[in-house]
Amino acid sequence: MLHPKFRFSTVLRVLAAGALVATSAAYADDYSDVNQLLRTGKLTEAQAKVDLYLAVKPRDPQMRFLKSSVQSASGHPAEAITTLTELTQEFPELPEPYNNLAVLYAGQNDFDKARTALEMAVRINPNYATAHENLGDIYAKLASQSYSKSLQLNANNPQASKKVALLKDVLTPAAVPKVK
Repeated sequence: MLHPKFRFSTVLRVLAAGALVATSAAYADDYSDVNQLLRTGKLTEAQAKVDLYLAVKPRDPQMRFLKSSVQSASGHPAEAITTLTELTQEFPELPEPYNNLAVLYAGQNDFDKARTALEMAVRINPNYATAHENLGDIYAKLASQSYSKSLQLNANNPQASKKVALLKDVLTPAAVPKVK
């Protein structure tokens, strides 16, 4: 027969391990719940769920990333930029916050900041296809701006006119970079 203290401590370890597994599953459900609330446009509920979760685990990068998505979808891009910037500072190895920062910067027509953020994302993860595509869109937008400026300075430049038209066609309607 086992010593009672040994069995009790074994039971406690098993219970603690079970609680840890249940907690991990609960957190995974929280991510899914917030994503579902975002997809269905229930932004107030999504924000409440994010806030409740982050009150317990304030440094969780995945939930903070979701928080930025809720902020952005709620029409608070400055707050989303702050959240994502903090993520890039605390977790510089994650490329997704850089990509989403670029999307927000592009939405504000700050294409230089968007380019810088995307270049960082692809430097961190050279296989990040979405960031590469978004970077191509930003380069095209920057090229379009340069060709348009050239036309302002010299309206009789047929090459620049053709390039502006071509890029306008390329950038419409998919001119908005993709998140995540």
